[in-house]
Amino acid sequence: MYGSTSVFTDLRRRLRTALALGASSVALLFCAAAPGAAAESPGQKIADALRRSPVYVDPSLASAVDAGEQRKLVSQIRQTRLPIRVALVPLVEGDSWGGKPEQLAEVVHDRMGGGPSILITLGTYPDDIAAREWPSGAHQAMHAAAAVFFQDDMKGAGPARRVSRAIGIIKAGNGDKVYEKVTAHLKDDRPDKTASASSSPSHSSPLVRILSLVVGPVLLLAAVGLLLRRRSRLRDLSTPFAMPRSVFAAARKADEAGLRDRATEEVVRLGEEARAAQGDPTAIERALDAYAAAGTVLDRARGVADLAGVFALIAEGRAALSKAPVTLPLCFFHPLHGPAVRRIPWRPLGRREQLRVAGCETCIRAIRSRRAPEVLTDRQAGRPVPYFEVPAEDSLWAATGYGSLLGGDGDSLAGRVQRGDFTRTLD
Repeated sequence: MYGSTSVFTDLRRRLRTALALGASSVALLFCAAAPGAAAESPGQKIADALRRSPVYVDPSLASAVDAGEQRKLVSQIRQTRLPIRVALVPLVEGDSWGGKPEQLAEVVHDRMGGGPSILITLGTYPDDIAAREWPSGAHQAMHAAAAVFFQDDMKGAGPARRVSRAIGIIKAGNGDKVYEKVTAHLKDDRPDKTASASSSPSHSSPLVRILSLVVGPVLLLAAVGLLLRRRSRLRDLSTPFAMPRSVFAAARKADEAGLRDRATEEVVRLGEEARAAQGDPTAIERALDAYAAAGTVLDRARGVADLAGVFALIAEGRAALSKAPVTLPLCFFHPLHGPAVRRIPWRPLGRREQLRVAGCETCIRAIRSRRAPEVLTDRQAGRPVPYFEVPAEDSLWAATGYGSLLGGDGDSLAGRVQRGDFTRTLD
């Protein structure tokens, strides 16, 4: 009996082993037959959902955008007959997209096979939405979505209403015009310390003296050349800029260490974009030159003024890759305000000739309303001064105005860094 029991026990053990091996083999065969079925990437999941419906809402947002609102958005999109898709997904630092709407858009667009498309997502900030478009600027989608954030009747509106408003603007094809209109009278959201200083005769700073010379010529030109300036404005308006608004918003709020981190991220991204770019070899080469120059400046940057120069070089590289016919540099007065929108006449302190410098909406609006714009400062003789007061031979940024004062075709920030103008100014 004992021997028989031992034999049966051994047979049962072998049978269980054989069954386990068989089950493992079946599982392996199933996985081989259906690759990706076990684990689908978040980007692929959203892309697959958008092939079935132009609106995808993450389950965590189902209460914010209910089924009825989703159906209305789908109907609205289909009526436009445009390749609009909506992907409402929470964006947080450290997620699959790094918290960046543009990264989410790029991944989903790639997973869907590319081609003409408009993708609306949540934005970087609360109550904000963003749009990315391929080809860029075809329907002014970026500014259409950005404009919604500034419209008074959209304050407190849910994401469905905001997206619906953006779709309407995209369909109308006037996103740039709407954005310009709703941001024309915005007030600077920071305390206007410089304005209060300029109103007091006891605060006669270099900046105040500069503005006393800036405002006069601007107002004179406004009185005698309104029509000419309007035409010039139309020529100088830039197309939607490649670098997201959130980059500059975050950069302005960061301390020097944080600003360096942001600059590092954007330098890496420019290098990836330039290496992956296709098209004009000359343009790609200019972008790669800007990438190399930005890395040089970043490695040797001594302060915020140099780090702002890194962003100016990144903008120059992005402009080279852009299909826009004309792209203005960053704001002359404070490059961390982001891309300029037009050029204005400006006379530096102690000089007779007028220059035309590129300014952002905020700085131009401040000058026209007799307020001091926020100006990036550098250090000279141990004290902070407007960066453009540093002698040109001691500062590449004073010599070039971060791109505003370049000499025309063939002159570039990257070229000047390559020939040693930046390192020459270092101690």
